[in-house]
Amino acid sequence: IVEEGYPMAKLRAIVESMNEAANEAGVAIIAGDFKVMPKGSLDGMVISTTGVGVLQGPRVLDSQAGPGDKVIVTGTVGDHGIALMSKREGLAFQTELTSDVAPINETTAAALGAGDVHCMKDPTRGGLAMTLNDIASKSRTSIWLDADRIPVKPSVRAASEMLGLDPLEVTCEGKAVIVASGDTAEAVLTAVKKTRYGADAQIIGDVRGERPGSVLLRTVVGGTRILRKPLGEPIPRVC
Repeated sequence: IVEEGYPMAKLRAIVESMNEAANEAGVAIIAGDFKVMPKGSLDGMVISTTGVGVLQGPRVLDSQAGPGDKVIVTGTVGDHGIALMSKREGLAFQTELTSDVAPINETTAAALGAGDVHCMKDPTRGGLAMTLNDIASKSRTSIWLDADRIPVKPSVRAASEMLGLDPLEVTCEGKAVIVASGDTAEAVLTAVKKTRYGADAQIIGDVRGERPGSVLLRTVVGGTRILRKPLGEPIPRVC
């Protein structure tokens, strides 16, 4: 849906980027509808998509984590949300902040082929904190994290401090959280690291039976704190 008067050059660039992304992900854009709305009725352009696929193998849900499982994140967290917020606020850093937006089908396929994967979820709205709280709640388990193992870029950490945000609560757009059995987690991690976007993947914690529904973070100074689900609107909507 495009606002009347939208620049044709911008429209062409967006459509070309859609084609590039589809090609990278190995999917086809098979249908579409285009509509022009009166000027002022929306801000530029709105794109809505629906993906259709065929399930191969057992269902992987976010309610299947069990005691003894390991938690893997496929790369650095907070990149997308902090990159957008820093741009909006005019913050400049020696290392440019860039969004992590990317397809994750290669990464997740590698994980599924390497071990016993119980859960997978993308940490978008609410970031890693929201995703892990959802998994812990639905699985009726607790998740224990090691803060020093969660990959966060130094530039993202610095920008988060300036903006008053927790990178664990900030949107990612090209990452996945994977929960795998304890005896296959290392194999899953190795497979993920070999993919295009998985080089920074880490095992960041484990799943336990006590304190169901909780996510607990072991800090770098040896303490433990509860990592709560973000409430309300901690940051403006960026995705």
